[in-house]
Amino acid sequence: MLLPLVFLQRLLHREIQAVLVLLTRNVQLTIGLFSILFFPGVFLHELSHFFMAKILRVRTGKISLIPRALPDGRLQMGYVETERTDIVRDSLIGLAPLIAGALFVAYAGVYQLQVHTLWNVLRNGQIELFWMGLGLLPTMQDFFLWFYLTFAVSSAMMPSESDRHAWLPLGIWVAALFALAIFSGAGTWMLENLAPLLDKFLNTVALLFGLSNVVHVILLFPFFVLHRLLVYIMQVDVA
Repeated sequence: MLLPLVFLQRLLHREIQAVLVLLTRNVQLTIGLFSILFFPGVFLHELSHFFMAKILRVRTGKISLIPRALPDGRLQMGYVETERTDIVRDSLIGLAPLIAGALFVAYAGVYQLQVHTLWNVLRNGQIELFWMGLGLLPTMQDFFLWFYLTFAVSSAMMPSESDRHAWLPLGIWVAALFALAIFSGAGTWMLENLAPLLDKFLNTVALLFGLSNVVHVILLFPFFVLHRLLVYIMQVDVA
């Protein structure tokens, strides 16, 4: 569920940027509109970095929510300066947007949009009831607000390259400790006690990422069509 989300996020961002550039013919205006569209997600992203750093007693520096174009062509939507510490705290600070974003998607999807009810209906094989419930979703109170917030947050919750700088060494340490535990004879105990909890956790995370994927797919189609329509009308495209 995570890999498709990364792919869909990048694809949708590219289509939205192409549409905005074709409509405005102004790169700076496009950056401004794009940043406004994703502001709730960017705000939560940077805020989660800040609070995680404070919780872990890591010093913070400048905070910015103003987008800027980087020399390599990427767009930086915001940043929080934090002190480099050990790999555990650095990893948790980098992971904070994904944790905060997943919690928000869980709240919006489960408590506001009641998506878990539709999921249970689908799992039970009640296809007609599922489609009926899906058709009634837009009639729910504040549906479009929560749909937009789910999109904005889930599309901005992925940790950036700088957020992930400590993940590889931490992953190596975790893998080494896991291998050591297995070789020391704890494999059976972990299978009986840890595996069920891990399985439940991963299923929940997969459901949240799956919900984010669905939101991106729903929005990708109209932006894709609008992009191609503008190209046909204007006889020009964005490289």
